[in-house]
Amino acid sequence: MRLSLPNQAHDHLDALGDTLLALRRQASHLQRWGTVLARRLSEGGRLLAAGNGGSAAEAQHLTAELVGRFDGDRPPFSAISLHADTSSLTAIGNDYGYDEVFARQVAAHARPLDVLVLLSTSGRSRNLLRAAYAGINVGTLVWALTGPAPNSLASLAEDAVCLPGDPANVQEAHLVAVHMMCRAFEAALADAGRNPAAS
Repeated sequence: MRLSLPNQAHDHLDALGDTLLALRRQASHLQRWGTVLARRLSEGGRLLAAGNGGSAAEAQHLTAELVGRFDGDRPPFSAISLHADTSSLTAIGNDYGYDEVFARQVAAHARPLDVLVLLSTSGRSRNLLRAAYAGINVGTLVWALTGPAPNSLASLAEDAVCLPGDPANVQEAHLVAVHMMCRAFEAALADAGRNPAAS
């Protein structure tokens, strides 16, 4: 006997399906991001990532895939989640305010060859906007993964993938987007002969 899901669960899945359909249309965009990221990190750059709440978890998931591995063994690549250094985060928040918790770290760590990925379901978080400004100021490449466009973060970033839907569905789709980018990253490494596991 098939048990029917409550209407709320069906509604959630239907809404997620719409968001994932929009993400599918961004596949070539994320493929390009993965390729650019592979080139920059192979040349000595690194990834910096930040988000708030669930988006912080997504940012840390992305950095873990690069420092660890996504698909098969390969050398580690430099990737830093800016919220993970709790001493810096709390010191900056205490001394400069929460709006500066990521921007000051970007100013300290980011270099022109690096990539800064900022994740936000709203695209309006002031601390991420300040981080984007800081990245632009040091000449690093700034990408945004956000919810519906238009939004301030997408407008400020050099490039953005914006997805429709409510915050929960956007956040779920962001994890898929992270994995799509990682898969493209690994493929680009293999094409360049930098991933021994793929040979």
